[in-house]
Amino acid sequence: MNWQSVRAIFGHEMARFFRTVFQSLASPVLSTVLYFVVFGAAIGGRIQSVEGVAYGAFIVPGLMMLTVLQQSVSNASFGIYFPKFSGTIYEFLVAPTGWIEVALGFVGAAAAKAVLIALVILLTSFWFNGIHIAHPFWMLAFLILTALAFSLLGFIIGLWAKSFEQLQIVPMMVITPLVFLGGAFYSASMLPPFWEGVAKLNPVLYLISGFRWSFFDIADVPVFTSLFAVAVMIVVCMAVIRWIFATGWRLRE
Repeated sequence: MNWQSVRAIFGHEMARFFRTVFQSLASPVLSTVLYFVVFGAAIGGRIQSVEGVAYGAFIVPGLMMLTVLQQSVSNASFGIYFPKFSGTIYEFLVAPTGWIEVALGFVGAAAAKAVLIALVILLTSFWFNGIHIAHPFWMLAFLILTALAFSLLGFIIGLWAKSFEQLQIVPMMVITPLVFLGGAFYSASMLPPFWEGVAKLNPVLYLISGFRWSFFDIADVPVFTSLFAVAVMIVVCMAVIRWIFATGWRLRE
C-alpha cells in the first residue's frame, strides 16, 4: 500500500474543499435550515410526534442522510471526473500506485467532506430542536460507513460519466428520490401494509432506519440488517472499481 499516494490525493482534494469552504458549507446548511423551517415548523405544527418523538427532531437524521448521500456522491464523482476531463487521469494510471490508493484518496476525501457537513448540520439542528443521541458511537459509525459507501458509488459515477451533465443524472434522478421515498421525513410504519412492503425494497430506507435508531432507539428494520446493507454496498462498489481499473473501462477513452 502506497500511503504517500493516498495522502497526496486526499490532501489535494481536501485543499480544494477548504479553498471554497464557505460555499461548500453554506449551501447544504442553508438548504437544511429551509427544510427545518418548512417541515419542522409548518408540517410539525400538524404532526406533533412520530413514534413518541417530536416531528421536528424526528426528521433530523433523515435530513443528515439526505445531505450525506448527495454530498458524498457529488464530491467523489466530480473529484475523479475532473482528472478524466483534463487528461491528468493518465498520471494516476502510470504512477507507481494501484487502484486502491487512488480510490482511497478520492473516496476518503469525499467521505470526510460529507461527514464534516453532516456534523455542521447536526450542530445547526440544536438551534431548532432538542436532539438527544441515544447511541453516539453507532451514530458516527453509520455516518462514516454511509458516507464511505456513497462516496464509492460517486467514484464509480465519475468514472462512468462522459460529460458534466451525466454527473448530475444519478444524484438528481435516483439518489434524491430514493431518499425522499426512504423514510427521511416519515416512518415506514406510517404507511399502509402494501406500501410499507414496497418501501422496504428501497435500500436507502435501511440506511436512514439504522441512522435514526442511533438517535431515538426506533427503527423500521433491524439495525444489523441496516449494517449488512451498508457493508454489502461497500463490498460491491469496491469490486466494481477494481474491475474498472483492471479493464480500463472508461479510463482510456
